[in-house]
Amino acid sequence: MVPAKSAKEPAVLALEDGSRFFGCALGKRGVTEGEVVFNTSFTGYEEILTDPSYARQIICMAFPAIGNYGFSKRFCESRTVRAAGFVLCDAARGGVEGRNIDEYLKEAGIVGIEGIDTRAVVRRVRSAGAMRGVILSGAEFTENTDRIAARIASVPPMKGANLVSEWEGMAERVWNPDGKMRIGVLDCGAKEGIVRSLMERDCRVEVLSWTLSAQDILGKNLDGVLLSNGPGDPEPLAEIIEVVRGLLGNLPLMGICLGHQILSLAAGARTYKLPFGHRGGNHPVLHLDTKVVSITSQNHGFAVAGDSLPEGVRETERNLYDGTNEGVEIVGKRAFSVQYHPEARPGPHDAAVCFDRFLAMIRGEDA
Repeated sequence: MVPAKSAKEPAVLALEDGSRFFGCALGKRGVTEGEVVFNTSFTGYEEILTDPSYARQIICMAFPAIGNYGFSKRFCESRTVRAAGFVLCDAARGGVEGRNIDEYLKEAGIVGIEGIDTRAVVRRVRSAGAMRGVILSGAEFTENTDRIAARIASVPPMKGANLVSEWEGMAERVWNPDGKMRIGVLDCGAKEGIVRSLMERDCRVEVLSWTLSAQDILGKNLDGVLLSNGPGDPEPLAEIIEVVRGLLGNLPLMGICLGHQILSLAAGARTYKLPFGHRGGNHPVLHLDTKVVSITSQNHGFAVAGDSLPEGVRETERNLYDGTNEGVEIVGKRAFSVQYHPEARPGPHDAAVCFDRFLAMIRGEDA
């Protein structure tokens, strides 16, 4: 652990296993709480912080130097920061454009901490699994150990959490209105990068509220529907799962991340919580048919149980780090999904061909 520097205000990251990491205040002063997770990306902190899938999570960046190119809204994945907190080793104050990361976190009202050994945090989370935790700074820093433990114990666990119900939805509902192919994006916490990936392929994109019924969606005369990423546990999303079940076989479907889990649940599979999740831009995925390996961008704490896939649901991809499921195809239903993020933002673009595969499927072509 790195002690707080005297020139800066002290802060502490406290985990539910009793670990304490002392550093310096970053962003807003105060207290924040959530599930503590780590991301191994070197860059892309703007996209990571604004990704709606990070709701109620405190993100620890494994790479030591973060913030060296400033903060610009050009790279944001939603209107504001979605993470509950941010944990850094070295928060750079410079930047080539926009505000620096400390200024942006203050503006967004996000409590953070810097000056700690983030790799020690990562090792702790990898060993014990994702844990609940709090960051305290400013006046809150003086809380005693008993009060911190009680505060952590009151943090709701991520398993069983329906966080899609808290998502307000994208502000803009129709993107690229003159696009040739009409695609709906079922918005469970969608990243703007998904919409932009479809726009780049000349699609008219209509953002669909997660509250719509299957009948509402089928009445929109769409060519296909993409099931988006989003926060929390997929299993409590019974109403959305039922909507997707009503779409299955009636419209071409593609799922990403949470959308992959929802499609799999709608088809009869199971999901489960991973020990510490997959978050970063360096995850190798094997395509089981072609034996091609893609390096993918990932952000999820839950996964589809590969041994639970029913008849008619085929596993198509697998994670080479831990063997977990990374993709399925619903045979004969014009539907497939992937656990990773083909839009990247941030990360490599190996998997962007998934969007081409989706559009080819809609056209009745072989991808």
